[in-house]
Amino acid sequence: MSRIQTFFLAFSLLMFSNRHVTEAQNIATLTEKQKAIVLISSFATKGDLVKLKQALHAGLDAGLTVNECKEVLVHLYAYCGFPRSIQGLNSLMTVLDERIAKGIKDTVGREATPVNYTNKYETGWKNLAKLSGRPTDGPIEKPTNGYGAFSPEIDRFLKEHLFADLFSRDVLTFVERELTTISVLIALGSGVEPMLASHLGLTMRQGITKGQIQEVFDLVAKSVNKSDAEAARKVFAEMLSRN
Repeated sequence: MSRIQTFFLAFSLLMFSNRHVTEAQNIATLTEKQKAIVLISSFATKGDLVKLKQALHAGLDAGLTVNECKEVLVHLYAYCGFPRSIQGLNSLMTVLDERIAKGIKDTVGREATPVNYTNKYETGWKNLAKLSGRPTDGPIEKPTNGYGAFSPEIDRFLKEHLFADLFSRDVLTFVERELTTISVLIALGSGVEPMLASHLGLTMRQGITKGQIQEVFDLVAKSVNKSDAEAARKVFAEMLSRN
């Protein structure tokens, strides 16, 4: 076999391999637990407590632990507020009582591993860097423009509480926290498009594929609110066109 033939054979094999990797990524689907996280987050944000209870039952049946359900409802408060989060937690307690009455024993699951902070801002900065795919061993960078520079307080709260206190809690993975976040932002609707675009990008950074994100939209359109899902599709398309 000539060198030219060998080259073209190797090139063809490489293209064949890449095509199948891409196809595998495109056909990857959300797990039942991930679907439950999307619906729990969406209904809690909407304040639809009837459907939230149904989603919590489905999530527990799919294998979410009690503490994972609780953690989803705690996490979402950072994006839609204490009232929705606390009502979600109240709904979870009701669901657990109903299941106990039926003789269903759900797995409680593990508690979050305690975190000892030496510098909470640095911890939050590094968690955000990991989410973004940036190096974490360089100097800590503080905002020099935008809302973070205009209001250093909000930047500190964001880093020290959201990305340190919440994202350091290992009851949920970064993937699960980002699925929770984008579901909340989709359910909130208009006015949060820049943050939704940012977190869609962060979600993909954690390994969620384009196809799986489209599946999130499909699930929201079918079970929660079609117009919210369609608006989110447009945000996603615009985000992809810029990258």
